[in-house]
Amino acid sequence: MDYVVISGYYGSGNGGDEAMLFAILSALREKDPDIYVTVISSNPEETAKRYKVNAVHWLNFFAITKEMLRAKLLISGGGSLLQNVTSKQSLYYYLGIIGIAEALNVPVMLYAQGIGPIYGKTARKLMKFAGDRAKVITVRDTGSIYELERLNITKPKIECTADPVLALTVKKPHLAEEILKAANVDSEKKKIGIAVREWKGWLLYKEVLAEATDILRRELNVEIIYIPMQCPDDVFAAREVATLSKNGGTILEGPYDTEELLSLIGAMDLIIGVRLHALIFAAVMNVPMAGLSYDPKVGRFMKAMEDTVAGHIEDLQAETLVDVVKKKWENLEGIKERQEKLMPNLRKKALRNAELALSLIKGGQI
Repeated sequence: MDYVVISGYYGSGNGGDEAMLFAILSALREKDPDIYVTVISSNPEETAKRYKVNAVHWLNFFAITKEMLRAKLLISGGGSLLQNVTSKQSLYYYLGIIGIAEALNVPVMLYAQGIGPIYGKTARKLMKFAGDRAKVITVRDTGSIYELERLNITKPKIECTADPVLALTVKKPHLAEEILKAANVDSEKKKIGIAVREWKGWLLYKEVLAEATDILRRELNVEIIYIPMQCPDDVFAAREVATLSKNGGTILEGPYDTEELLSLIGAMDLIIGVRLHALIFAAVMNVPMAGLSYDPKVGRFMKAMEDTVAGHIEDLQAETLVDVVKKKWENLEGIKERQEKLMPNLRKKALRNAELALSLIKGGQI
């Protein structure tokens, strides 16, 4: 039996990261149903139950090392693990897990990572040290390729693929209908879904978003639905935006699993996303999107969708956001056609991650 350890931001209730784990496991199991997986998680009991895997606590280094000793591969990812913008400490943690594997001669794959930005001389040196000892690095965007070049990481095989979530398919589209009905959402009205998040305690962007939603609700006659990608944090942020607006909106409480979130986003006519994976889910469900950037990864993904961000949250203007959304609203079908044409290639790239991982596990050529 083939053993693999997966390291990432799992077990913390982040819908995007949980979707990545779901997608990674789905892709691996499709090609190797008997693969044995251990996931490093902040909630190992929940992770083990939900995904039918073995799981160990992220701070139990004895258990992590024990699992590494029998592993044929460490998968680090997916996601934006290797950066120090959102957290200065997490980069060192994930590099530490990679370091344990490399010290034990366990092959390492950086799996569909969003690399950087990485600031600081020490952090960059450690990243180069760990990165050059990996067997394979796949990244989900060309911006990450640029970051690897800046770090002078050149020894492993490096390939630009795509976020694993882009390979998912929806098996339970009816889930949204049940959730929205329970929330008393008018099924006859068009719907704009909003995935909002807390960011550095900033209030101004929430005020701007509240103003924009009031205008959109009035001029487009739509329902505003707040969809939480991480609970309860996103629910609190949504409540703040809704309180600042004149007309509020429907705040879904969650938490929701990957299939529920996909179904919910698929039930929207347009998504405004301050969460990257809300936008990625929109791509999977072929829903037009307006991305608000808080991190370079949002702009990178919108570029992959042959689009641009609708604004940056540090200087967001209500008029600008409304103008972007209204222009998209007038061309929803055209946007869907464009996105639909892009998706086959993105799905192929997303599945390429699993192909490379399994080749490493089996000891084949990459």
